[in-house]
Amino acid sequence: MEFKKSLKEYQEIVNKELEKYIRKEECHEKILNNSVEYSLMAGGKRLRPILVIATYKLFKEDYEECLSFAIAMEMVHNFSLIHDDLPEIDNDDFRHGKPTNHKKFNHMTALLAGDSLLNQAYMVISEEILYSIQNEYKDVTHNKIKAFKEFTESVDRMIAGEFLDTELEGKEIPKQVLEYIHINKTGALLKTSVRMGAILANAPEKDIERLSIYADKIGLAFQIKDDILSEEGNPKITGKPVGNDKKLGKCTYVAYYGLEGAKQELNKIINEAIEQIKIYGKKAEFLKQLAEYIRDRNK
Repeated sequence: MEFKKSLKEYQEIVNKELEKYIRKEECHEKILNNSVEYSLMAGGKRLRPILVIATYKLFKEDYEECLSFAIAMEMVHNFSLIHDDLPEIDNDDFRHGKPTNHKKFNHMTALLAGDSLLNQAYMVISEEILYSIQNEYKDVTHNKIKAFKEFTESVDRMIAGEFLDTELEGKEIPKQVLEYIHINKTGALLKTSVRMGAILANAPEKDIERLSIYADKIGLAFQIKDDILSEEGNPKITGKPVGNDKKLGKCTYVAYYGLEGAKQELNKIINEAIEQIKIYGKKAEFLKQLAEYIRDRNK
């Protein structure tokens, strides 16, 4: 119960901050702005921005200092979801139990809404860095530029992973290629969320590296769980159709290991992730429970 309460509090922080970036004004591109809002505020777990904040709080309490980066990460994540759902990629009709963006609006509007969210993410971070430069916060500015570099690289890796996931549909691939796809497609943003939180909090390099291993593990676990839910999840709970991956011939952990094998691999990886953060004791309790939540979630 304590974890659910903390998770909800984090989600409320993120949602409240996201609201500040919704464009409500009357303008010629109002439909585009509505399309952006439709996806950005549709709900979701908000795991990536929460990871930024929770990791930052391992070292510092003034989490407001990392909010811009957390928000930018959620914008990029939603950009990827809008484009993933398009007919050229996953061709999904529903997300979070509601029509996908291109079904609610149209193909062109959804495509541009995704583009808009990607660009907004860069705008949010660039404004944050400019503020630091103008106020001559030298050490803080250095960390923000370092975090921004990590952010840009993770977006690049996510796109590469998505390309390979689509390009290799229906083909048999070795395990190392399967892992490469998902380390990039799903894991890159999750790992960078953790690393950015630590970097922005000026954490020692040894802690950043330890947390990076934790993030690698939960990123892989998140994808394995997604693959499992695609095979046996309840569409009324997941908000997405079941069996799409198999129908499209996607490269998944269930296809490679079988359903039970994928579940065993998931448990193993989550245990390895938790082992990495035991050194932080009670301070890392939320991150430990978040790893378990990724394993046990039903949507």
